[in-house]
Amino acid sequence: MKYSGLKNKVAIITGAGEGIGYSMVTALIEAGAKVVLNDLDVKVAQAAAANLGKDNPDNCLAFAGDAGDVATINKMVDFTLEHFGRVDFVVPNAGMTLFGDFFDFKPEDFHRVINLNLQGAFFLVQRAAKEMIKQGSGGKIVLMSSQVGIRAYRHLTAYGMTKAALRMMAINLAYELGNLGININVVSPGATLTERTALEQPDYEGIWAKVNPNGRVGKPEDIAKTCLFLLSDEAKHINGQTIAVDGGWTTAGKYPEDLEQET
Repeated sequence: MKYSGLKNKVAIITGAGEGIGYSMVTALIEAGAKVVLNDLDVKVAQAAAANLGKDNPDNCLAFAGDAGDVATINKMVDFTLEHFGRVDFVVPNAGMTLFGDFFDFKPEDFHRVINLNLQGAFFLVQRAAKEMIKQGSGGKIVLMSSQVGIRAYRHLTAYGMTKAALRMMAINLAYELGNLGININVVSPGATLTERTALEQPDYEGIWAKVNPNGRVGKPEDIAKTCLFLLSDEAKHINGQTIAVDGGWTTAGKYPEDLEQET
């Protein structure tokens, strides 16, 4: 299905050098949007933008930097305005997962997770929303939560807190920004096979295919397609909502360790 209201719109996607973010940028570029692609690694950002913008280099621009740093966020929005003249869509996709026992979790690790997952999203949305209001044509925002923001997962208390907080952020801002023409919603991915998750866990795809109710692991394009819908005109009456894209795991899925008990 082709969604409307995407062509020639301008988007900022953070953490988009690979994985889910990269798929989001791909979907937006194919829909005719213009995108500023952010990644922490300058080489990754430039390579991704060059590849996605090979047919029209002016439609996909790289901006490297820490998406959790407020000064970097403001420079990125300024960069977007300088090159494209406006901001219509924002997806603060950059985030980090840090496993750690609750009793041993260190303050510095806690602040690393908070700074990227929450501070980065909060202040990018704040700055972008100000620009959307100035433009007078509204805009759309999609926050990236997680299945771990809905269900508990061992050794991910700090991470889960941030992802749950993003859902409440959307609820509050839907109420505050709705009358200004700005919609904000949340996508909550489940276990998704990306370059990172494939490295983190042997047989990631096989394990999660067994515990997900629908019998398969998520793909980055599953998340990207949902995000594209929420940014489109077809979703203009959806505001403050969370869509879990997890194969049903948050309803009744097992945990990987359950498989060990069954053997």
